[in-house]
Amino acid sequence: MMTDNATVGITDTDEPWRLCYEDEALLVVSKPTRMLSVPGKAAHKTDCLISRVWREFPEARIVHRLDWDTSGLMVLARHARAHRILSKAFQERQVHKRYLALVAGELAMASGEINLPLGPDPERKPRHRVDYEHGRPSLTLYQRLEVIDGMTRVALIPVTGRSHQLRVHLLAIGHPIIGDSLYAPPPILAMSHRLMLHAEYLGFAHPLTGKWFEIEDPAPF
Repeated sequence: MMTDNATVGITDTDEPWRLCYEDEALLVVSKPTRMLSVPGKAAHKTDCLISRVWREFPEARIVHRLDWDTSGLMVLARHARAHRILSKAFQERQVHKRYLALVAGELAMASGEINLPLGPDPERKPRHRVDYEHGRPSLTLYQRLEVIDGMTRVALIPVTGRSHQLRVHLLAIGHPIIGDSLYAPPPILAMSHRLMLHAEYLGFAHPLTGKWFEIEDPAPF
C-alpha cells in the first residue's frame, strides 16, 4: 500500500499512545506510527505525541524524538532535573537503544555493523544520504533474527544517533525497510501500510536513583 503523500509528516492515526511506565521523575510511552513526536512548523502540524500526553501529564518534557512513521518507546521527563540528566545521557550516548525492523531481502550475515557517514541530502529534503565528504560518522550494529518469504527481521542498535540513520544505513547495504515512504522503492513501500521500524528497548541510568533501568515494548509486527 502506498503512503498518501498528503499525510506524510502530520499525525493522521487514531491509534492512541500508551503509557508503559511512570514514576515521579519520568514517563515511558509508546508512540504509534504516523504520529509526530513534537509539533511541526506548519499550523496543521500541531497535533503530536507531546500535545496529547500533556492532556494527562502537563508537566511532561521531551527528551528525544522518534520519526513520524517510527513507532515505539520514548522517555519523557517530569521535572527540570530529570530532563537535564536524561538529555545529557542521550547526548553522551549513555542510553542503550534497540529497534526491530523488517527489511527487504535476506541478510547474508548473521550479525555485523554498518559504518557509513551520513548527512542531509540538500536536493531531496528531508532525506539524508551517505556522504563520504561532509557526512558525520555513523555506526549501526545489526543482528539477523529471522528470514521470512524473502524478508528479514533484524534487531538494530544505533551506536550513533543521526537523523534517519537506520533507514539510510539499511538502504545503503541493499535492504531498505519495508513500507519506508522516504527511502524504499515503490514495490517495497507498497508491501506495508506503515514503516516496519519499532523502538523496542531502552536502557539507562535512572535520573534519581542512578540504578540501571530497562524497559521493552515488543514490535506490533
